[in-house]
Amino acid sequence: MTPDIQALLGANPSSDSITGFLKDLIQHSDTSLSAPEVKSYSDAVYFNYYPLGISLLFIPQKGYKPSSGMKREHLKDDSLVLDSINIYNTPKPKTTSETSTTSHRTAELAFSTYPLSKWSLSLSPEASAHNESLIDISLANNGKDFVSCLGEPDRKGGGAGPSSGSIGIWCEWSKHGIMVEFGGDEATGPQAWERGKDAVWRVITVFSPK
Repeated sequence: MTPDIQALLGANPSSDSITGFLKDLIQHSDTSLSAPEVKSYSDAVYFNYYPLGISLLFIPQKGYKPSSGMKREHLKDDSLVLDSINIYNTPKPKTTSETSTTSHRTAELAFSTYPLSKWSLSLSPEASAHNESLIDISLANNGKDFVSCLGEPDRKGGGAGPSSGSIGIWCEWSKHGIMVEFGGDEATGPQAWERGKDAVWRVITVFSPK
């Protein structure tokens, strides 16, 4: 039984649900659970679990304003709630040029691929293309797979710009709380939207449906 990642939204960092979820992920990986790299700001705190291919974004509540550069043990867990989750699919780059497009891409390459090769996300049936209640995701899902299940995205962007700094195409299905960024050559450049159906996902962000 795979963990329900969407059920974690709204939890605080030390909640049983998040602790159990991370322990379950460890069972599917070849790493041991270690403390996350924490990046704290006054309006957001990121817990980056690089070996697990996952990043948790917590939003401060109750007027709490964390300082920049805070250590994990100094955070007020009861004043932080999980706002969104980034899940990474990061195949090794084929050429050195792929690692140097932008600092943003280089930072993302620090993440390993999410250890579950297959998993599911819950959908709002009335908002899906064929009234499905789930979308099954594998590491090979491409743009066509997502659109055939979710329908046309509510928001989309990327795919333009010079080859040295292109932003990959991305699609957001706000009603389902799912955003997908695509990777590879198919996802960048002037013809990215024509080729995007074959582009494999690079980052999936899960958030509360809007």
